[in-house]
Amino acid sequence: MRKNIVAGNWKMNTTLPEGLALAKGLNEVLKGKTVNCDVIIGTPFTHLASIVAVIDTAKIGVAAENVANKEKGAFTGEVSAAMVASTGATYAILGHSERRAYYGETDAILKEKVLLTLANNLTPIFCIGEVLEEREAEKHFDVVKSQLENALFGLSAEDFSKIVLAYEPVWAIGTGKTATPEQAQEIHAFIRKTIAGKYGESIANNTSILYGGSANAGNAKELFSKPDVDGGLIGGASLSVENFLPIIEAF
Repeated sequence: MRKNIVAGNWKMNTTLPEGLALAKGLNEVLKGKTVNCDVIIGTPFTHLASIVAVIDTAKIGVAAENVANKEKGAFTGEVSAAMVASTGATYAILGHSERRAYYGETDAILKEKVLLTLANNLTPIFCIGEVLEEREAEKHFDVVKSQLENALFGLSAEDFSKIVLAYEPVWAIGTGKTATPEQAQEIHAFIRKTIAGKYGESIANNTSILYGGSANAGNAKELFSKPDVDGGLIGGASLSVENFLPIIEAF
């Protein structure tokens, strides 16, 4: 059966001391606690190795927020999938809407990133989703289908089965707006149906699809109760243990 997952995405927040304090705090509250989901924290590159060293990685997975689309070489400032893997991190968030919007990441670039991430035994948390104009024009189904087809559907069934998906209604990120649980369920079910059309029911039913649009302690329980919503990719609410823990406990 597919996993329930709550993943925090810290984005460009926290200094290293602040990040270590946050990770240690989460590690402490989860110690001895039984939770009904996998817990992941996505941290800045600068924090990865230090955080892996101070938490129980059997209890909390660690993700990079991005990887380069090149293996290695003269690409000043980039961080490769191999470098990320060498820190002990085991996940990488790819294709976040902010990367697509601010840094021009295309489906072709993301396809390269996915392949390098998988080649280095990292689990991609792959983000898809539509902007407000696309939602209002009722193109949201077409957008997510295109993103899946162009970046992921060239993978073998075996490799696709290693992917975690995160659906982000881009219009609901950091805006305070949230897709209703019914809207989230509708598009998550469509994503799963699209996967089934390509890879079959078994792989579709085993793919975790997270919701990534302003989920918080107040709405997580209802969102996660939907049959095709397998957890959340959490932004601002993951920056404090106090706000993140109730989302983890929503399962």
